[in-house]
Amino acid sequence: MSPSTTHRLQLLGAALLFSTGGAAIKSTTLSSWQVAGFRSIIAALAIVLLVPAARRGWTWHVVPVGISYASTLILFVTANKLTTSANAIFLQSTAPLYMLALGPLLLRERVRGRDLAFMTPVALGMALFFVGAEAPAATAPDPARGNLLALLSGLTWALTLVGLRWMGNRAGGDGSAVPTVVAGNLIAFLACLPMALPVAHSTPGDWAAVGYLGVFQIGAAYLLLTAGIRHVPALEASVLLLLEPALNPVWAWLTQGETPGAWALAAGALILGATLLRTWSDARRDRANPGDQPVAVQRSVEG
Repeated sequence: MSPSTTHRLQLLGAALLFSTGGAAIKSTTLSSWQVAGFRSIIAALAIVLLVPAARRGWTWHVVPVGISYASTLILFVTANKLTTSANAIFLQSTAPLYMLALGPLLLRERVRGRDLAFMTPVALGMALFFVGAEAPAATAPDPARGNLLALLSGLTWALTLVGLRWMGNRAGGDGSAVPTVVAGNLIAFLACLPMALPVAHSTPGDWAAVGYLGVFQIGAAYLLLTAGIRHVPALEASVLLLLEPALNPVWAWLTQGETPGAWALAAGALILGATLLRTWSDARRDRANPGDQPVAVQRSVEG
């Protein structure tokens, strides 16, 4: 297996773990501030204890990227508490559309014609998802406000991807992504703490869910993400991570009985199919033309 394929598979593994977040968040009786804050401190501690790289490479650069990442964590949890898991994740998945502007502007990575062509089925899938309106439900009490917060999380997620890529491209910056993940989780914890305390009512199941979210859905997922993203262009990385919205509604349906509509299922199938096709196509192209990689990818491999 070529290194480029391995890096893409690392991103897909991260997306698989990310996809379980909505169902786990909805399984708790804790508030959004409590879930976001406590899962973040657990994730930060797990990464610091298990990954030596998390204890070095701290510079001022981790602060702005960490703030963007912390915003994404908090917005996503709150959106999941207010709207359906499918709405929350698909609206967050507008990140690749922002990347079309942010990548060339901030990273000097060119947008190729096939990138624009690939965004067509992605945009179509997202449009299909939002055909029709959804009424409030037990697991989605305020869809309108939740949808707005989820849309904002798409912007902060795109900025996080740009920031991680920027840090990875800096001279000596290959190890800076893991401290940034820790910093973002610490920032999220501190931002949520005043609203998270006191914890009046909770169950063992609540804390089991929060522990899973911290250790696996954030901690393990971001280890895979930071391992792969330095070697894959930002736009392509964000598209590969669309496996997350394809599976997210499935876990919510299996665990919470939250059933997405036919349009949502069609959208998920379209996005997942396009993602897998792009991964296969790029892996095949890299094998045939190993020197024909984007400049940004070559810089990461060589530097």
